[in-house]
Amino acid sequence: MVSQTVKDLTSGTAGGVAQVLVGQPFDLVKVRMQTSPPGTYKSVLECAALVVKNEGPLAFYKGTLTPLLGIGLCVSIQFAALNSTKRYFSERNGPGKDLGYGQLFTAGVAAGLANSVIAGPVEHIRIRLQTQPNVTPKLYLGPWDCAKKLYAHNGLQGIFKGQVPTLIREGLGYGAYFCAYEALVQRHINSTGLKREEITSGYTVLYGAAAGYALWGCIYPIDVIKSKLQTDSFTASTGQKYTSSLDCFRKVWAKEGVSGFTRGLGPTLIRSPFSNGATFIGYELMMGFLTRRESDGTVASA
Repeated sequence: MVSQTVKDLTSGTAGGVAQVLVGQPFDLVKVRMQTSPPGTYKSVLECAALVVKNEGPLAFYKGTLTPLLGIGLCVSIQFAALNSTKRYFSERNGPGKDLGYGQLFTAGVAAGLANSVIAGPVEHIRIRLQTQPNVTPKLYLGPWDCAKKLYAHNGLQGIFKGQVPTLIREGLGYGAYFCAYEALVQRHINSTGLKREEITSGYTVLYGAAAGYALWGCIYPIDVIKSKLQTDSFTASTGQKYTSSLDCFRKVWAKEGVSGFTRGLGPTLIRSPFSNGATFIGYELMMGFLTRRESDGTVASA
């Protein structure tokens, strides 16, 4: 019999891989718009068009190997932590009682914090690769080369640059994310009498999209700060712009106001229903497959 934790991790990995493959092109455009000087791109479409013109269509998948491995692991940890916390609350509530919004939010916070230790370095390396100039020779030859150079010059501090806003983003964002998704699924089950694995893919995508909008609605300005810190230099002598998350916030606000914290929001909102829908489709399909396989094995051995 496969343990529930193994099923959570395996299904989460499937969801994470689906998320990266679908969402990576949108994420590259988002990061370019977040981290470029004001006025570099007039619109999302212009940014995307310039990427194709100057770097070719494969540029949309720059730095994909790192998130494909890392985000797959992150999402598997997210779902394992989420479901473990949900089971804890379910045992406390007693049989037949739904989890409350506060419990669902707390489970989501646990999921976000659990994966943040991996998400921070993975996203830092991905952003460095996504934003490096299209010149020869390249500063970073790939994710492993990037990680080695960051560590060689700056140690663990270099690898974990931007970790404070990452922790805040992951905790708050995934609290909202999983609370929204699980509450919608819970409501669907109660109103239809269906089992979780019987919910159609269309509803899964719809609820995943709603969860994505809940996440980004809470944390987008924090994500902007994280991206700016993770593309910044490490010392004043090499052109460092920001000394901390708070310093970054103050300088962006003073220079650009509210608009400085919303650049790149367009591709994020476009990406959300696709990438988050894919995440939950991948997760739910794999979990359903593992559950059915386990059930069939139990019946066969009876």
